[in-house]
Amino acid sequence: MSVVDFCFGRRLASDEQSGQKIGVLSGLPALGLDGLSSSAYGPEAALTIMLPLGAVGLNYILPITGVILALLAMLYVSYRQTIAAYPVNGGSYTVARENLGIWASLFAAAALMIDYVLTVAVGISAGVAALVSAAPQFHKYTVPLCLGILALITLLNLRGTGQAGAAFALPTYLFIASMFVVLGLGVAKSVSSSGHPHPLAAPPAMPAATASVGIWFLFQSFASGCTAMTGVEAVSNGVSAFKEPTVMRAHRTLTLIVVILAMLLGGIAYLSHAYQIGATIQDQSDYQSVLSQLVRAVVGKGWFYYTTMGSVLAVLCLSANTSFVDFPRLCRLIAKDDFLPRIFAAVDRRLVYAVGVLFLATASGLLLAAFRGITDRLIPLYAVGAFLAFTLSQSGMVMHWYKRMRESSKPEPKCSEGSSNGDQGQSKRGRASLHLKLWVNGLGAVATATALSVILAAKFIEGAWITVLAIPTMLTMFQLVHRHYLSVEKQIESADPMDVTHEEPPVVLVPIHCWDRLVAKAVRFGMLLSADIIAVHLSNLEGDAAEDEASQMRQLWAERVEGPTRGAGVLSPTLEMVRTPYREFITPLLQHIDVIKGRYPRRLVVVIVPEIVEKRWWYALLHSRRASRLRSALRARRDVRVIVIDLPWFIKD
Repeated sequence: MSVVDFCFGRRLASDEQSGQKIGVLSGLPALGLDGLSSSAYGPEAALTIMLPLGAVGLNYILPITGVILALLAMLYVSYRQTIAAYPVNGGSYTVARENLGIWASLFAAAALMIDYVLTVAVGISAGVAALVSAAPQFHKYTVPLCLGILALITLLNLRGTGQAGAAFALPTYLFIASMFVVLGLGVAKSVSSSGHPHPLAAPPAMPAATASVGIWFLFQSFASGCTAMTGVEAVSNGVSAFKEPTVMRAHRTLTLIVVILAMLLGGIAYLSHAYQIGATIQDQSDYQSVLSQLVRAVVGKGWFYYTTMGSVLAVLCLSANTSFVDFPRLCRLIAKDDFLPRIFAAVDRRLVYAVGVLFLATASGLLLAAFRGITDRLIPLYAVGAFLAFTLSQSGMVMHWYKRMRESSKPEPKCSEGSSNGDQGQSKRGRASLHLKLWVNGLGAVATATALSVILAAKFIEGAWITVLAIPTMLTMFQLVHRHYLSVEKQIESADPMDVTHEEPPVVLVPIHCWDRLVAKAVRFGMLLSADIIAVHLSNLEGDAAEDEASQMRQLWAERVEGPTRGAGVLSPTLEMVRTPYREFITPLLQHIDVIKGRYPRRLVVVIVPEIVEKRWWYALLHSRRASRLRSALRARRDVRVIVIDLPWFIKD
């Protein structure tokens, strides 16, 4: 087994694509980790904003979470409709392109790409934060740990979506089970103690209040808490990853994700208030995450604590996998529309869009390094892209249902009376259903647009301005790529039949330094293309050649080329000598090519570049790079009359 096969798995055939599809059980870890893991940092982000309010701030976490859960319910219903309407891919890019136009779809694409990059960075940084909460001695290794986890997730995804989902199943279900145990015990203790449970391990004391409650604090806390919903769209973006029937499996997966997420968010908010658990500052050595405090308060710091925190660490870090599933598929759609380089649409040996995977890993790694792996520094950039995509997707669905309503309102052809009455009743029910769907998505669009406005207002100065600037930058990039492809297509497209009249064979030029088998092969090949072969000998390239070098070359040419060709009754190739007084190779040869072009103004010039090719790459270091330099120089001239042909001579061991 080769190293490549060991690391990435065996090469897959195209007809094995169906084997890489996922079901509900593997879809939950593959597409739900982003949403589920956000329960670890969403409530904490909201509580961090409340720190200046002291213990009073905990009184507001429940109503804020209630609003977030209401918005989550709207998104759930809306995205169920989106998945059913777009069973191949119901992501914001597709929905906006089909219903709102190309510019709206590009806005959605830019927002989603930024959101996916931030999802990877936030998830991994939050996972490492969970680790240093349980093991503070690792705090100084935050950035290396983040980058190491990112490299592992990248490797797993380069092996294929199915294998990544299977590998992440165990930590996902362990996280769900352990968190439900903690929340169930915590709620039971709280209820039995009339809302005042006794913590087994006391959380850090809340700081004294330094500010009073105001609407601005509540808006900021809500904006930070909205990061808990950023993974809701993942299923609609990745519908094509599911096995048949895709819509049913996507609906079930989305339902599981939203129900579990809602229970986690509600339970964490309730127990944080009951146990008086607040946020701490992440870049301080005594940092304790909200989940760490909560688990310690409910079950103590025993084996179950470390099991739960280990699952939290794994799920947070692996939540990046959702982006690794969806981001390459989104890039493929954009590339097929010629707004990203087409290489993003190519699948690799494991049927993975590897360029998208590697691009996502690189961008996320740069973010983690730039922000030192601190989640609180990344959160202000987060959620803007997600909620912009939410809003565009919901608005697009409103237009989708509106178009369907207009189509259904067109008069039907007249039929018999009985069937007409039945059809009219069915038509009315269909239009009523469309009205309801339109209102559901319309309400979702208004809600997400309102949330986006709050997030922008609350987080703009803290760092959301970076995301706001990044989106038009990406739009510019999309346009530049698209403009290039349009320019190329315009220059090479042709609807005319091929013109085969007045075609003359090219003039073939072969640069030579001495007579050997490689030169003989190049000349013989040139004779297959044209009767006019010109061998150009560059003399004195080393600077110490004898004075009679030119005459020796002419004598060899006469013996080994002109003699055999005359004997065979074939027109002999011509030998032309070019002096190189300054030992240059490229410039004199290019000048002589111009001379030949002037000599034959209506004919193409084919330059055959003979080159030795070694089996081992290190042997290439023992040879000059004249052939590759000549090819580069000829192509850099962009001369439409000059054609370059590479003629290799393969050296055996």
